[in-house]
Amino acid sequence: MRSLTRIGLALVPWWLGACAGVATPGAGPAHPDALDAQAAVPPAAWSSPLAGYRAAGEVQPIDWKAANDTVTRIGGWRTYAREAAASAPSATPAPAASSPMPAMPGHPHHGGSAR
Repeated sequence: MRSLTRIGLALVPWWLGACAGVATPGAGPAHPDALDAQAAVPPAAWSSPLAGYRAAGEVQPIDWKAANDTVTRIGGWRTYAREAAASAPSATPAPAASSPMPAMPGHPHHGGSAR
């Protein structure tokens, strides 16, 4: 049991470094010196955020006269307005405030006294 504790304590610095995203000495690639103009730098990599985009498919346009005739047959814009009014919640007036908010001191333009 005692040896497990020693192993656990030995791993604490490594674990903290791994969790913090800090490279431990001797692990991982070394970064090039930022002040050295001749330092080898890996090439910049870029990928388009739209690379995986898939189009939804072709939309088949319909004849505008046929669309207008369909709307007329249904009842026109009034039918759509009736549907919207039927699904909207009833408008009830908000209850009036029981007492007005007291004026803030030092704000005479709000009804309070100047100091």
